[in-house]
Amino acid sequence: METEPKKEMLLVASKTKDALKGDDYNVSTEAIEALNDYVYWLVEQAQKKCKANGRKTIKPYDILAM
Repeated sequence: METEPKKEMLLVASKTKDALKGDDYNVSTEAIEALNDYVYWLVEQAQKKCKANGRKTIKPYDILAM
């Protein structure tokens, strides 16, 4: 079984960890990777919505209106 190649990190891990930690949380490396995967998914969905609407410019509502 082949695994997907690792995707380039789009997030700044230290800043993301700080945001997730709050006062009482620990954050695993896997959590950061999962969040990065989610960002890639959001990008894909925005691209699809933009294309479906006949545009080449991604607008905020392409990302936020899922």
